[in-house]
Amino acid sequence: MSDLLGKPPTKRAKPNYFYSIVSMALVLFLLGFFGLVLLQTQQLIEIFKERVNVLIEIEPGTDSLTITTLLNDLKMVAYTKKKSINYTSKEAAIKSLQEDFGEEFMALDLPNPLYDVVTFNVKAEYMKSDLLSQIKKNFKTKDYVNDVYYQEGLVNMIAKNVKKLGWFALGFSGLFLIVAVTLIHNTIRLALYANRFLIKNMELVGASWGFISRPYIQKSVWHGILSALLAIAALVLVLLLAQREIVELQALQNLPKSLLLFGGLLLLGILISGVSTWFVINKYLKMRLDDLY
Repeated sequence: MSDLLGKPPTKRAKPNYFYSIVSMALVLFLLGFFGLVLLQTQQLIEIFKERVNVLIEIEPGTDSLTITTLLNDLKMVAYTKKKSINYTSKEAAIKSLQEDFGEEFMALDLPNPLYDVVTFNVKAEYMKSDLLSQIKKNFKTKDYVNDVYYQEGLVNMIAKNVKKLGWFALGFSGLFLIVAVTLIHNTIRLALYANRFLIKNMELVGASWGFISRPYIQKSVWHGILSALLAIAALVLVLLLAQREIVELQALQNLPKSLLLFGGLLLLGILISGVSTWFVINKYLKMRLDDLY
């Protein structure tokens, strides 16, 4: 049978899986790096969202008990960032202005035109124009509230840019995933090319397709795991080095989402490697003997 296949078994080349593992690890690293950039960008956007101030102007003459009740109510609702709630009296506000503008401002001896103000930030998931409008409407119905302000233009701009970024990320991720799958598939196909005669030989002696493909698929799964672990280790190293150089990146780190991304890379490495190996082996099994040369 070895004569029919053109080479004796002792001289048959072994598949080189080293380049397959390294190539797969590089592709998974690039895919994971893009995922990390998206996560950091999303976290940065959420930070910007949660820094938009909502100001409630209190009507003059409002008693301290009413203001305390308002502050407690804000702490109870789901949309506020509890640590961001702050009350500034008009006396404290005018004093701050006097410190900023100096003695000339104090010499004017103008009446205090400011209001007592309660400020707070809204959680990122509630930072939507319709929700903020509803919050504003609810507070304006209260007798002790003069008006409610927030940067509507900034909120709309953030929402618009986030939507654009989401579509761009989705399209680019899909394209990059297709390229990654294609590269890994071709690398595995080249790695198994040296075994094409052995695969066909096993079929000719009566082995089933499942029996032939099982050891190759099992090996490819382990290679996928190894490639993913190499990619994850490189990503963690890059992330730690980046955080050491740019300390602000630590605030953008989201450990649960990062772990989910790493788990996705591991699963992706297993799936792409295993499925690609199955397709390649079945392709060789379907080919005629003459076509293998």
